[in-house]
Amino acid sequence: ACLVRQAEASVNEYEEWGTGHEIQKWEKCFDCGQGFHGPLMLALGWACWKTYAGRPESDQYRCSGMGVLGNAFYTNQRSAEALAVFEVNLALRRRFFSQHEITILITQTNIAGCLKQLGRLDEAHVLERKIYARRVATLGASNERTLLSGSNLLISLDKLRRYDEVTSFARDLLPVARQSLGADHTITLNISQSLAAALQSNPQRTCDDLRLNQTSRDATRLLNFNTGKDLLEAEAVLDDLIQRRRRVFGPAHPTTLHIEQNLRVVRASSLLNSAS
Repeated sequence: ACLVRQAEASVNEYEEWGTGHEIQKWEKCFDCGQGFHGPLMLALGWACWKTYAGRPESDQYRCSGMGVLGNAFYTNQRSAEALAVFEVNLALRRRFFSQHEITILITQTNIAGCLKQLGRLDEAHVLERKIYARRVATLGASNERTLLSGSNLLISLDKLRRYDEVTSFARDLLPVARQSLGADHTITLNISQSLAAALQSNPQRTCDDLRLNQTSRDATRLLNFNTGKDLLEAEAVLDDLIQRRRRVFGPAHPTTLHIEQNLRVVRASSLLNSAS
C-alpha cells in the first residue's frame, strides 16, 4: 500500500509540476535503485493498471499503466499474457502517440522478448532487425538504446543457431559499445558473452571437423584455423569477461558462475583439439 501511494504521488507530482520520477516509481525503488520483481512487481503492475484504467484511451498514463502491467507479466515469465497486453499497448501508442517513436520501439522490443520466450524465434528475429535498423537511423549506432537492440538481436541469432552472423555482428558492435558505454557496461558485457557463445557453439568449429577430409592440405588448414583460432578467441573473451563480471557483479553472481563453467568447457575443448 505504501509503494502504491508513493507511485501515485510521483505521477501526480509530475502531472501538476513536471517534476519527480513520473511512472517509474511503479517499477523501481528509488531508495536502493533496484527494479521490483517477482510477486511484488506483479501486484504493483495490477495496481498501476487499475489506477489509470478509468481514464480515456488517449491518456498517456493509462497507456503507460498498461505497459507497466505488461512488464510485470513479462518479468514473471507469463509471456502469453504479456504479449497480449503489449500488442494492445502498441496499437494504442500508434493511434494516440505516434510522435513518440522511442516508446513505440520500446514496446516492440518487449513484444520481441515475449515472442522469444514463447519459442516464436523467427518472428522475434524479424522484429528485432527492424527495431535495430530504426534505432540506428534515428539515434545513431553508438546510442545506448541502439546497442541494447543490437545485443537483443545477437541473442535471437544465437537461438536460431546462425553463429557466423553472431560472430560477425558482435565483432562490429563490441568496439562501438566499449567506446560509447565502457568495457564494464552491462550491454558491452552481454555482447562479449554472445560473441564467446557463438565461437564456442558453432558446430563447424568443433573437434569433429578435424576428422573430415584429413588428406586434403587446404581442408586441414581451414579446419585447424576454424577450431584453434576461434576456441582461443572464445577463451580470451571469456577470461576477460569473467574478470569484469566478478568486479561489477561479484564472484557469486549466477551469470559469473555460468561464464566460469563455459570457460572450463572451452579450455577442455582446446586441449582435445590439440590432442587430435
